[in-house]
Amino acid sequence: MNFNDIKYSRIDYNKMDKKVKELLFLMDESETFEDFLKYMNEVNKIRKHVLTMSTLSSIRFSIDTKDEFYKNEKEYWDKQLPFFSDLDMLFYQTILKSRFEKNIVKKYGKQFYRYIRTLVKSFSKEIIPMLQKENYLMSEYTKLLASASIDFDGKKCNLSDLCSYMGSNDEEKRKKAIVLHTRFFEKNEKEFDNIFDKLVKLRDEMAKKMGFKNFIELGYLRMNRTDYNEKMVEKFRENTLKKYLPIVEKIYKEQAKRINVEKINYYNEMLEFADGNAKLEGDGEYIIAQGKKMYEEMSKETGEFIDYLIKNNLFDVKAREGKAMGGYCTILHDYNDPFIFGNFNGTVDDVDVLTHEAGHAFQVYMSKKLDMPELIFPTLDSCEIFSMSMEFFTYPWMELFFGEDAEKYIKYHYDSAIKFLPYGLLVDHFQHEIYKKAEMSPDERKCVWRKLEKKYLPHRNYLDLEFLDRGGYWFRQGHIFKNPFYYIDYVLAQECALQFKNLMEIDREDAWKRYVDISKLGGKYSFIELLEKAGLKNPFK
Repeated sequence: MNFNDIKYSRIDYNKMDKKVKELLFLMDESETFEDFLKYMNEVNKIRKHVLTMSTLSSIRFSIDTKDEFYKNEKEYWDKQLPFFSDLDMLFYQTILKSRFEKNIVKKYGKQFYRYIRTLVKSFSKEIIPMLQKENYLMSEYTKLLASASIDFDGKKCNLSDLCSYMGSNDEEKRKKAIVLHTRFFEKNEKEFDNIFDKLVKLRDEMAKKMGFKNFIELGYLRMNRTDYNEKMVEKFRENTLKKYLPIVEKIYKEQAKRINVEKINYYNEMLEFADGNAKLEGDGEYIIAQGKKMYEEMSKETGEFIDYLIKNNLFDVKAREGKAMGGYCTILHDYNDPFIFGNFNGTVDDVDVLTHEAGHAFQVYMSKKLDMPELIFPTLDSCEIFSMSMEFFTYPWMELFFGEDAEKYIKYHYDSAIKFLPYGLLVDHFQHEIYKKAEMSPDERKCVWRKLEKKYLPHRNYLDLEFLDRGGYWFRQGHIFKNPFYYIDYVLAQECALQFKNLMEIDREDAWKRYVDISKLGGKYSFIELLEKAGLKNPFK
């Protein structure tokens, strides 16, 4: 199905509620696994359609946050999704208490059982009104970011557009873009603080209502973590910082030398080379065309994948006014198709979107035949292995995008992969501190960020950017608002992606085969189990 031809229709919850409950009763009463499976598949058909309409509405709202129709639909789903989640819980409970556990495990794997247990433990009917409010607040954050319309360089720019100037070798232009970008967050400081304060207190209240000490334990369950815990993550943060911070400091010293400055500061942090950063050879359409050529040359599987994506318009990557910030890959479950959302802005980030989000999409494409919605994507820690590793697998084709600047890009990208690690640890540590003390004031939270920033990013010097110097940088990190405890998944996955890079240098064919093999497994295995399947080392060790 071509994405542009998918018709959206709002789901009638009451009608669906009645039908699903009838089928759950039949599942419960089934005498044979064949009957149980037949009714379960009927429930999944309904569930997949609900997921598709919800996702379709969300994508179209992301594409244009000013669209009144999809703005209303987003509000509808923000209110209704917790009720649909309640039906999902009845579905999971019917599976968990069934007499066919051995048959289900044989068909869907042990991880499926572990996964749905985390979902059941993380939900209660009592918190539905709070989940509705949480969805509303997260949408308010998205709309606030998308509201940026700033006069710069003779045009109206959104935040993504401004970012494209932050690595310019025109010092005046670079500084002005950074100042205006910062000013947007400073101007809206109270609103960002207000949204986040409500989210933190709401999540804390949710957790306590369900019997948890604080939101951290509930947050881990919501992230579906089945084989590691808070203490393991804390140790991982310590070990990773110890290993990589000296390397990162060395990378920044090399960068300072390259751009002829004594030290890196916030105004020159994104300038990689004195004569300018790597520049793309063409616009968004050119990048998509070259991306098609790259994936067709890379392998038979990626060739089929990119043709399918383009033929069915399964992406929207052009930046425009009113479009939501960021990039993501999601699933249209009626078709088990991936969809890529991005904001091309004429910088190297455009290629990162093409490779990173395409890594997610490729994994979904390779798992299309799995017939359980919960198994198309693995847990998010595993998902990010596919996206971050794909970035490295594409290195041999960078000339297609950058021409003579290909080596510049590869140098920048590899250094950025290492530089990212302490930042990822910082975001995770910050969230743990925030949810341990939900009663903190907005100013106290900023102080916590700045204190941790000095530990994880000691090079960072904001000079005269007072708002950032008192701890306001994290406002731009959407995961902190919308996906608590997600960010450590990127760090874990980056460790694994770096292992894939090392394997490529030894035997690319073997590395690629491992990557393709695990991409077919969807969510049938936990994070650590998936690493074992790929022959990768466990980052927790």
